[in-house]
Amino acid sequence: MLNDFISQVGPSTVGGLASGAIYALIALGYTMVYGVLRLINFAHSEIFMIGSFAALFVINLMGVTGPLSGIALVGTMLLLLLASMAASGGAAVVLERVAYRPLRRRGASRLAALISAIGASIFLQELFALVIIPEVFDRPSQGRNQVPVPRLFDRETVFSIGNTDIRNDHLFIIVAAVVMMVLLDIFVNRTRIGRGIRATSQDPETAVLMGVNIDSIIRTTFLVGGAMAGVASLLYAMEFENLRFNVGFLLGVKAFTAAVLGGIGNLRGALLGGLMLGLIENWGSIFFGSEWKDVIAFSVLVLVLLFRPTGILGESLQRARA
Repeated sequence: MLNDFISQVGPSTVGGLASGAIYALIALGYTMVYGVLRLINFAHSEIFMIGSFAALFVINLMGVTGPLSGIALVGTMLLLLLASMAASGGAAVVLERVAYRPLRRRGASRLAALISAIGASIFLQELFALVIIPEVFDRPSQGRNQVPVPRLFDRETVFSIGNTDIRNDHLFIIVAAVVMMVLLDIFVNRTRIGRGIRATSQDPETAVLMGVNIDSIIRTTFLVGGAMAGVASLLYAMEFENLRFNVGFLLGVKAFTAAVLGGIGNLRGALLGGLMLGLIENWGSIFFGSEWKDVIAFSVLVLVLLFRPTGILGESLQRARA
């Protein structure tokens, strides 16, 4: 068993970092909304789903059927990135306007907002299964089958470390995710809008007295969190090459686990939690088998909630409010 682990730890580490980077990007949406509204947006997984199908729609519109290279690959990836970010970000803004803002203005409880989030999640899943996928992507069985995604990368080995081959698609996923998270960290900590987000998180009443437009800040928070999910959706579609109407459900729960693991409300914690979760489930699957990967991930969620509910880095906004 130990020899098997040693021989597989390298490839599992690379795969875990790639999966963890996707989890981390989705987790950013959970942690940003929670930081501002103290709300777990369980419809965020469907925001991810919308971005993935938007990317596939553009791929089909462009007639891409096989791997690309050079300028064609760079241009296509930039276009797909913009499309998925715009679709997910726009859907997140609409979700906030329809599902959350009316409740917030009526002073509804967080439980009511949580129920609204679950309802919105189910509605979007069924909308895609019954209408969008059959009509737009021409899939049978009411759109509940897998929808294939054409391969964009030729999946060549860029370099090797020992017996571990680093493929170009894995390298792109990890680098793209880290760059987007660094840009988000700079946006939140060094821009005027970012200061408004942090002020609203710490003390909404005082922020209003200081001239902060709460509705605008919340809308921006959903937009940015949705855009990060859009990046993750493109990376996921590129890596796994198939989509379903409920593609975001399992990933959403894992991303929530990553946010809790790192410290929900902490942007850097989302990055750390996502990467750690990807590594833990990949390393664990060496010992227990790949069929236990999801069990391992959810066991991490239970253990964190039991022994360190504030996560590894702690819930920084909570300390700021104390």
